[in-house]
Amino acid sequence: MSHIALVTLVVRDYDEALSFYTGALGFELVEDTDRGDGTRWIVVRPRGTAGTGLLLARAKDDTQLASVGAQTGGRVGFFLHTEDFAGDHARMRAAGVRFLEEPRHETYGSVAVFEDLYGNRWDLLQPA
Repeated sequence: MSHIALVTLVVRDYDEALSFYTGALGFELVEDTDRGDGTRWIVVRPRGTAGTGLLLARAKDDTQLASVGAQTGGRVGFFLHTEDFAGDHARMRAAGVRFLEEPRHETYGSVAVFEDLYGNRWDLLQPA
């Protein structure tokens, strides 16, 4: 096994999730395929990378809907690395991304926790 290709993120609505990830976060759309049964196969990932992507999967039932925004139990579950922390932080704030703290400069790098549109917590991180 060479790498993790996709991580599923359960979302409330395909289009609102796609708009947030490609707009506010600046991710690129890798694939958006209609599966013919009312579902879509939507993959996004940080622009210019060939690494792990997010599969945006619409909740199918009440159990899945209840997990939207709480898939990691309130912990930071996603780590978005950057080479331009200040620039990306400013761009994301201007796009309406909600940061839960001011940027911190730790021994391991610059970091700030933010929430996606559903409340999942992410680290924006520029490693030292």
